[in-house]
Amino acid sequence: MRHPLSSLLLVSALAASGCFISENAGPGHPCSDDSECPASYRCVTVSEGQRSCEVLYPPGPQESDAGTVDAGPVPTWCQDVRPILAASCVASCHGATTTGSNRTDFRLDQYAASSGVLGARDMAARIKVRAVDQQTMPPAGNPAPSASERDVLSRWSAGGTPLCSDGGTP
Repeated sequence: MRHPLSSLLLVSALAASGCFISENAGPGHPCSDDSECPASYRCVTVSEGQRSCEVLYPPGPQESDAGTVDAGPVPTWCQDVRPILAASCVASCHGATTTGSNRTDFRLDQYAASSGVLGARDMAARIKVRAVDQQTMPPAGNPAPSASERDVLSRWSAGGTPLCSDGGTP
């Protein structure tokens, strides 16, 4: 039988020596490359000279039903997704104005990458994780997508991020 005092002494000694085994920190943890982040996270630039671990891909297979009879047609950028992102993400953070986020590496008011700036199609997996799975975006105080709008974002991401139902440009 173990003596409780022995266990307490062992834990105290480990704590004093700094020998606790820990995983890399999650979101917001400063990093210089992907190896410093957990498996489902990537080291991304959040502002000039600042990088942190952010979820880019959901851990494990979580793709939703994107276009079966029950789920309906796959949403498109033009008709379904652009209005949701315009209402919840673009105003002062992820559009032409970035004062709310200081993120200039992507814009959610454009579908595709342009001049080295990623578009919504490029960020679809991240949009799904942050706005749908974790619901950490948009930040508190900003209009968040409704449950049905989150479903649209999820199905758009899982369905291959189609542009417009007519194949046209936005």
